[in-house]
Amino acid sequence: MYIERPIDALLLEWKNSAVRKPLLLRGARQVGKSWAVEHLGETFDYFIEVNFEKRPEMLDVFQKIHDVHELAVTLGMYYNTPVIPDRTLLFLDEIQKSADAIQSLWSFKEDYKELHVVAAGSLLEFALQDLPSFGVGRIRSLFVYPFSFDEFLVAEGKADWVKAKQEANTEKPLLTPLYNDLVQHFRTFLMVGGMPASVATWVTTHDYSQCQAELDDIQLTYYDDFPKYAKKVDPTLLRNTLQSVVMQIGDKFTYSEVDGGYRADDVKKALKLLCDAGIIKRVSYTSGNGLPLGAEVNDKFRKYIYLDSGLLLRILDLDFGGARQLTERIIAGTSEDLVNKGGLAEMVLGWELVKYNNPRMQHDLFYWENTAEGTRSEVDYIIARDLKVLPIECKAGTSGKMKSMYEFMHQKHLAEAIRCSLENFSELERIDKKDQDAVRHVQIVPLFAISNLFGE
Repeated sequence: MYIERPIDALLLEWKNSAVRKPLLLRGARQVGKSWAVEHLGETFDYFIEVNFEKRPEMLDVFQKIHDVHELAVTLGMYYNTPVIPDRTLLFLDEIQKSADAIQSLWSFKEDYKELHVVAAGSLLEFALQDLPSFGVGRIRSLFVYPFSFDEFLVAEGKADWVKAKQEANTEKPLLTPLYNDLVQHFRTFLMVGGMPASVATWVTTHDYSQCQAELDDIQLTYYDDFPKYAKKVDPTLLRNTLQSVVMQIGDKFTYSEVDGGYRADDVKKALKLLCDAGIIKRVSYTSGNGLPLGAEVNDKFRKYIYLDSGLLLRILDLDFGGARQLTERIIAGTSEDLVNKGGLAEMVLGWELVKYNNPRMQHDLFYWENTAEGTRSEVDYIIARDLKVLPIECKAGTSGKMKSMYEFMHQKHLAEAIRCSLENFSELERIDKKDQDAVRHVQIVPLFAISNLFGE
């Protein structure tokens, strides 16, 4: 069963474009890249999938044949499928296995632009780093992630809920019955996660134990990949670093907490590789003084978030003997327990901010903390919106509990901010105690409604 996703519309747009470049889907393993391309292939008369992991003999073909017209003829004979421009989709999967295949994308753009060519791969960023001039002006990328909450709702047949949610705001909050339903489905989403295999299993069975089995398989696949990084970083260090990321979610990352007594520089290499693999994402400190946010990053202050909430629960079970406390908090805990403790809600918020953004670009995440000696204040995320700096706190509570947010707004002279929680839409207004002429407005947006920040 295929579950429709927003990326499908982008793939069809690419297919029907008069001016077209080879398309490269990038993202972590098993986030749905191949699934989406195979679905696109159903709209063509002919579909050829070259999987370099399943068909390693194809590595030699791409190494020996550099003329893309000759290459297309050879592939057509090998797969017994016609290669006809505008009627055939050529899919090069797990392309990271072949530098020659990656480079062939350039030639397809220059010498055979009428043929539809899509490529995808896991661990792809490693291969691209060895090709510094890769794709400049010749390749179009799409970044693919696990399901967002909106996608999860659509998969559950709740597209009308998504529409109603996106039409809600501080002046017209959600009706209480729908709000309660959305909170409950968001709790389910935290358990199931957004990995396509887990979502599909949930939709068809509503059996969480079967979702767990799928998630265990995915997590073990990630661990099985670690020896492939061995020339760069010790696999044991990678596993220990990933486990430490899981335990430190929501906090500034401390290198010394990685088990094994590794040097900080070695841990940094492991973190970079895990980021390149798409398994974790860096959240960098920014001063927040203005745009672009990345102009004033301090590398000494960084957080890391794990790819998916469902996978997070499984790694806690697989490596630490259980996730019972967190599971109970998700299923039955109060909003304060779920949002304010453990970093899970903060992690999901970060990924939701990424997932609803432009998929044609890779997006960085930023946070702020007061680095002045003797102070301790922090804002979970800082984003750019309408050419302005916008702070976002993940917190369940009243306005009096947002000292860090108001301190940041005061320091940066900002009038607008957002608090994400499991509350309904509303708004807080407060006169700045340090500046009686300034009024601070905080919009409360439910954690399950982050897509509202990226409306048309």
